[in-house]
Amino acid sequence: MLPRAILFDLDDTILSAYGRPERAWPVVTALFSADLAPLTPGEVSGAIVAVSNAFWADTTHQAYWRVRLAEARRAIVAAALARLAEAGRPVPSAATGERLADRFSAYREEQMCLFPDALAVIDTLRAHGVRLALVTNGAAEIQRGKIARFDLTHRFDHIQIEGEHGFGKPDERAYHHAMQALDVGPPDTWMVGDNLEWEVVAPQRLGIHAIWHDATGQGLPPGSPIRPDRIIRRLTELLPDGIAA
Repeated sequence: MLPRAILFDLDDTILSAYGRPERAWPVVTALFSADLAPLTPGEVSGAIVAVSNAFWADTTHQAYWRVRLAEARRAIVAAALARLAEAGRPVPSAATGERLADRFSAYREEQMCLFPDALAVIDTLRAHGVRLALVTNGAAEIQRGKIARFDLTHRFDHIQIEGEHGFGKPDERAYHHAMQALDVGPPDTWMVGDNLEWEVVAPQRLGIHAIWHDATGQGLPPGSPIRPDRIIRRLTELLPDGIAA
């Protein structure tokens, strides 16, 4: 059975966007190998990934930096280079660090694409009367650009961007506002996304059916207490048997 409404996350749920930074940073640092020497690209990317993981794990400032993503990446690279300098390693100039961070931002934009089944699934759900909301964190200009670029605007009954509303997931207002826009309640609603806190834990507290999109197939982190109501690898798994995208 399909619900009356589905709230979809955008990045790494509908779009393959920012997942697996530990794979993206080595690609970008390799482009700067001459500027980083005698440091190796591997040393620099490893330091950046370590700092980035700690940076984004700090929930006290996530909301601030989510709408300043390019600035956040510059800050992360600067902190990683500072850590290497403290360890006695020679580091490049601050300007090189900024160019590295900006190239990473550009690389992520270049690599961004729709998951292969995304549009077909969304259109099929709409054709079967499911009301759809796109609920995404991030800066208004950046997220609106993605929505336009991938022809998503007309596919949703409601589009809600953190940078336009002043609140985002996991703030409970984000889910309540989207459900109000669709004229549904928690028992009628699914939330679909890749972030266990934003698309599973917080929605479940409100009584929303939470579906985790595990596109990489890594499974739940070892020892995780979080239990999604459902785990999918592909968006087509949202469709009941007998309904094809």
